[in-house]
Amino acid sequence: MCGRFIQCSDPQTYADAFDLESHAASAGEARPRYNIAPSQNILVIRVGADGKRRLDPLRWGLVPAWSKGPDNRYSMINARAETLTERPAYRTAFRERRCLIPTEGFYEWRTECAGRQPYLIRRTDRRPFAMAGLWEHWVGTAQTGPITSVTIIVTAANAAIAPVHDRMPVVLSPAHHAAWLDPARRDPAALHDLLQSAPAADWTLEPVSRRVNHVRDDDPGLIEPLTADSIK
Repeated sequence: MCGRFIQCSDPQTYADAFDLESHAASAGEARPRYNIAPSQNILVIRVGADGKRRLDPLRWGLVPAWSKGPDNRYSMINARAETLTERPAYRTAFRERRCLIPTEGFYEWRTECAGRQPYLIRRTDRRPFAMAGLWEHWVGTAQTGPITSVTIIVTAANAAIAPVHDRMPVVLSPAHHAAWLDPARRDPAALHDLLQSAPAADWTLEPVSRRVNHVRDDDPGLIEPLTADSIK
């Protein structure tokens, strides 16, 4: 699964990397973030009614339109690529409401002699990349108001990531961004073909501070690799 990740680039960097026309993120939502956790707002790329890509803040953890609202039963931060057409919570969104989640890296944990060690997983070239996602709109109540939420699609880990975790986010290549975002594309088989594990050679794993375990910690020091001596 993917339970923590980072979004530390500024909106203009994302605009240049992902051909965005506009963004609706406030200054606070667009700040660099190094320890994003479920239920928080994250920046998501969607296609608007005008056909242009935009960057919007959405709640991480899908809230199905038919649910009673966000709670532990519906805290769906990840969706398995293999069962998107089988699960009622994802089926319609897979057909009609797909998105990209820009990021520079995500965390996974491995149990080692000294305990559970977090690793930052990112591209070897350190460039931002796009995770495949689905979004949904819940009408809300008078107390909560409407909620637009998102889940990250995960698939089998590639050979580089498998020693730490058996799953990884679906990372879409730039060549597939347009097809994934195109609302006119609704063939499940064709869409499933895009949901593959990213090539192992493109990825690096580095041990980082266990401060990642604490949601309150959110600073650049979290993504600094640890030395061998510091994790003994």
